[in-house]
Amino acid sequence: MLIEFTVGNFLSFREPKTLSLEATNITEHKHSAFKYGSSKLLKSAVLYGANSSGKSNLIKAMSIMKKIVMTSAEKSSASKFDIVPFLLNTSTENEPSFFEVVFFLDNIRYRYGFEIDNVAIRGEWLFKLEYKNEEQPLFIRENDGIGVTEEFQEGMRLESKTRENALFLSVVDQFNGEVAGSIIKWFNNWGTISGLSHENYRSVTFSLLDNKKAKDRLLDFFKDLDLGFEQIKFRKEKFQKSFLPNDIPSEFLEDIITDLKGKTIARINTIHKKFDENGNQVGFEDFDLRGQESSGTNKVFDISGPIFDTLIDGGILVIDELDAKLHPLITAAITNLFNSPEYNPKNAQLIFATHDTNLLSYGRFRRDQIYFLEKDKYEASDLYSLIEYKEEGSDKKIRKDRSFEKDYINGRYGAIPFIGNFEELLTYGE
Repeated sequence: MLIEFTVGNFLSFREPKTLSLEATNITEHKHSAFKYGSSKLLKSAVLYGANSSGKSNLIKAMSIMKKIVMTSAEKSSASKFDIVPFLLNTSTENEPSFFEVVFFLDNIRYRYGFEIDNVAIRGEWLFKLEYKNEEQPLFIRENDGIGVTEEFQEGMRLESKTRENALFLSVVDQFNGEVAGSIIKWFNNWGTISGLSHENYRSVTFSLLDNKKAKDRLLDFFKDLDLGFEQIKFRKEKFQKSFLPNDIPSEFLEDIITDLKGKTIARINTIHKKFDENGNQVGFEDFDLRGQESSGTNKVFDISGPIFDTLIDGGILVIDELDAKLHPLITAAITNLFNSPEYNPKNAQLIFATHDTNLLSYGRFRRDQIYFLEKDKYEASDLYSLIEYKEEGSDKKIRKDRSFEKDYINGRYGAIPFIGNFEELLTYGE
């Protein structure tokens, strides 16, 4: 279970900024939070902000932290990282970037993080907190070496085996460290997907359709969304040239056919009712999902795999541009899955970026679930939740009965684009 994610000196984030999924002591939408031991966590968080405010950079930071954790031990000694610090200030452009997570694993609260530049790991730490004891260090890594405590026996004598461009946590995992291995698995259950380039996730949906229990849940969800079809057919067939769309450029067609020749292809057809001229149903018609259904329906199908995979197994799913190509009610239906005890029995968590302000009205989000991002005059991203926001010149929090959508559009909370005089833009050139 994710409690906090913090990033600093990375892309548009100059100072460390924290996204927290720890629920505050407010009363609205209790179904959106859950108890974990003595703590209370949120099932989701939504990110709002103008274009280039830092929403995608925050998601990239999550994705790259996971990637480094999962791959650093496999790198050669000459490998470099693709780390971009905050470049718009002389005090940060040559300093390492900062990544840290706080999370629950097997009823223990861990805090793990590292500082990194393109060449090496400049710092790394792992702390644990059991019950209500004080936080205890398991290891701390600095430029002059790695200090391992008695509480982390699995890391003993592995300090010298750790290259400067490898995470100590990953090295301990390679030597079968139990705690390190559990933490690596926790990171592996943290998925990040794009709501724009979603075609690559279709294979996950295919794999769930091979599972009877998962398939029934998917079909129920598609039916609830009223996407226009009655049923779907999922089958595997040997590749044929006729499977390819007609608009593939001829210069690519032969290479694609060569690559796919002899391979088994998963195919999806949607089943639609067919009527006569009097409106009587006379049968059904099969549509090819990729070629005959809308881009929005294709997106729902593609991302439903990662969504239901996370809901079924538990974990964290992060989606950039969730609302792209989708009707606002479908976006709301997807986010509500994570608040549903029926669909989300393992308290999976969703973090997503959107421009859909309708969710502020009917998305049933608590104030501590709503986050805003905006840049200051130095082009550094700030991150704050609605529960933290206070009226200018006041210490009072925003009331739960306010119209969040209207207030946001009117600029009350910041994090919106400044377009200038819109009427002048509309009449320009007349």
